[in-house]
Amino acid sequence: MKYDRIDRELFIRNRKAFTSQMEEGALAVFNSNDIYPISADGTMPFEQHRDIFHLSGVDQEESILVISPFSKNADHKEVLFLKETNEHIAVWEGAKLTKDQAFEVSGIKTVYWLDQFERVFKEMMSEARGIYLNTNEHLRANTIVQTREDRFIEKVSKEYPAHQVHKSAPIMHRIRSVKHSIEIDLMQRACDITKAGINRVLGFIQPGVWEYEIEAELIHEFVRNRSRGFAYTPIVASGKNACVLHYIENNAQCHDGDVILMDVGAEYANYASDLTRSIPVNGRFTERQRAVYDAVLHVKKEAEKLLVPGTMLKEYHKEVGHLMEAELLKLKLIDQTDIKNQNPDWPAYKKYFMHGTSHFIGLDTHDVGLWNEPIQAGMVFTCEPGIYIPEEDLGIRLEDDLVVQASGAPFNLMGEIPLEAEEIEDIMNG
Repeated sequence: MKYDRIDRELFIRNRKAFTSQMEEGALAVFNSNDIYPISADGTMPFEQHRDIFHLSGVDQEESILVISPFSKNADHKEVLFLKETNEHIAVWEGAKLTKDQAFEVSGIKTVYWLDQFERVFKEMMSEARGIYLNTNEHLRANTIVQTREDRFIEKVSKEYPAHQVHKSAPIMHRIRSVKHSIEIDLMQRACDITKAGINRVLGFIQPGVWEYEIEAELIHEFVRNRSRGFAYTPIVASGKNACVLHYIENNAQCHDGDVILMDVGAEYANYASDLTRSIPVNGRFTERQRAVYDAVLHVKKEAEKLLVPGTMLKEYHKEVGHLMEAELLKLKLIDQTDIKNQNPDWPAYKKYFMHGTSHFIGLDTHDVGLWNEPIQAGMVFTCEPGIYIPEEDLGIRLEDDLVVQASGAPFNLMGEIPLEAEEIEDIMNG
């Protein structure tokens, strides 16, 4: 791994948090992700399942974590099953975790090789009344591809039909939504790497460059700072491309007079950052571009003030909609007639600002969290209002990552990355 070893106290704490919410007599199982094939003998780069990583720190394929706090065998209250390394694997892939290394990473003392799983798991299940299965219940999950976790759930459901089944997802959503200080530090590292990338491209962008050249500058800076790369597929969208919310082609040339929208973020140690900046290609905003930019920035600053403990996210998004409505009126993009005749389910402002303002962020860019409960201190959200005007070939979005504080305004993990229009222009023309 490129990243520094994470303090195992984080994972010990996370397992305690999960265990505290388990039903008596049950155990829980978490599987790693597969290495997904492409074709021939090609594969996609391995990325660990976020839940097993959150609970163990193990960042290796073919791993299984079993948490069984009610086991009569003290050695089986927490168990890791890992792929056993050998000489062939060490030569072709690199050595895998040893049992001692697994303990250093996770704080779990009992480690078996994977070929012992069936025997040991049968013993553990014989004294358990129920099992927690880890289904993907993210609101935007794509579950078409069968995962290693899915195959395990199918298998265990057939082999142990008499066990009561519980869901891990509600517990994981709860404990992952509030970040530990160690996690905040890791996310800050990801944001600092993103800052290095933005600083690099602010001196690179000029009329005539191509979107993919900007992407290349960013990935260079990210990787040289010990990131695996982008936390999500980067959006580098100039001119009219910025009005396509999920534009990822990044294959157009940037022209004098364009504004380029960059929605990019580095990962670090599996933790995501998520940033958007809108930059004038020639180093100067036009009067109209500046008016739209300032409107988005105003909404962002006011929205941030609402990210405090006790706020309900549904009400938060509604209030941000009112803020955006006022700005669009000033820009003469909508009028009072539009508002009077609007559909309450799709307000007039949605013509130019059609997405949500904030989402949870952490191990996933769109992280799991508690959408129907009040915001708590320690939660981390993006804040990303935007205005998209296809008829003007102009799209502006601004986004930072914010840690909710016990009192006062949230802490901005991206706070040192240029945001004010004057600052951006001064850097580009310095």
